[in-house]
Amino acid sequence: MSVRVLFLGPLRDLAGRGESEFVSASGDLDWPELLAVLESQVTPALADAVRDLRVKLAINGAVVADREAVVVRDGDEIALLPPVSGG
Repeated sequence: MSVRVLFLGPLRDLAGRGESEFVSASGDLDWPELLAVLESQVTPALADAVRDLRVKLAINGAVVADREAVVVRDGDEIALLPPVSGG
């Protein structure tokens, strides 16, 4: 299984790149499994940021409201969206 992960905003800086492809030997991934795959292949600072509930997750362009309901399938595109502030 292969998924493309996009790192946006400051998450891009933490990752040192804008995107990456992650490969997992298992089938569909739920949130804890996806998090484990990401944590094994990114910097500790980025892994900490991804666990932050303020970082939003989008799968194939749709923002996910409940991480516990996440199911990632082969070929999906995951975008990690940093918290934003305005003024």
